[in-house]
Amino acid sequence: MKTIWVLLDDRAGNVNQCLGVAEALGLPFIRKDITYNALAKLPNFLLGARLCGVSAESRRALKAPWPDLVIAAGRRTAPIARYIKKKSQGKSKLVQIMHPGSAGAADFDLICVPAHDLHGTLQENEMTMFGAPHRVTADKLVQASSDWADRFMTLSSPRIGLIVGGATKNRDFSAEMARDLGRAVNNMAQEKGASVLVTTSRRTGDAASPLLNEITVASFQYKWGDEGDNPYFGILACSDLLIVTGDSVSMCSECCGTGKPVYIYAPQGMISDKHMRMVHALIENQYALPFGEETPLAHTRTLNAATDISTRIRHLLE
Repeated sequence: MKTIWVLLDDRAGNVNQCLGVAEALGLPFIRKDITYNALAKLPNFLLGARLCGVSAESRRALKAPWPDLVIAAGRRTAPIARYIKKKSQGKSKLVQIMHPGSAGAADFDLICVPAHDLHGTLQENEMTMFGAPHRVTADKLVQASSDWADRFMTLSSPRIGLIVGGATKNRDFSAEMARDLGRAVNNMAQEKGASVLVTTSRRTGDAASPLLNEITVASFQYKWGDEGDNPYFGILACSDLLIVTGDSVSMCSECCGTGKPVYIYAPQGMISDKHMRMVHALIENQYALPFGEETPLAHTRTLNAATDISTRIRHLLE
């Protein structure tokens, strides 16, 4: 039996991507939760294949016997993965989601590069992927539908699921954008005789109220911080079509993983050039459609990079 370690740090996006790949692989795995110290902020070419950026507690959990495979994501886990490979004398194979940077890149057996990162020519140990790997599967959607169906039963079909992100590091999600989105979704629902299932996120911030106030049709509304269960998976499972803001690679990818029609809201000025490349890639490859008031109901392809990555991993383990 192969031993698999999954390195999970404090970034939810990284965690979901790693777990999505590990679960798609369908083999037992061991979680290794990673916390960092101040040295983790140093560039990887200075950290090398060492644990100097890792907390003492995490270091104690990273010891022999070494695994056959390490799955990790993001820049900060790269020195840890390289350390494990060095200590195992090359036995441990390394799979890294998102490019870790040029320092030590040759140590990785597989690097999964998002198409929207414009990394350049792929190396032999690299593969490209649309969006991001995620944990949305048919089985999980069936379970979520069972869990939430009663709570949504009074809302008529079709149901429009609205997944709202918000501001990012360099871009604002203004109250005006929020009102425009809420009004457009409300208009679509009125035209289709639909209800709306909406959830906002932490990054929606003060724009949540202007958005929700525009939705006057029958709806279920969850504002970040509200009491009760997070309805995110329930909305993915119980909606007939989904609208998602383009500021989150993870949210867009998860919506595109449901097999339902997906529309991405990404007006000029809302998202970075990098995120806009992601949106265009999803649309051009028929995983999603651009959102607009006149957008017709259409079928889109189902996306899950975790399946493609797990196939490559199986070849590595052979």
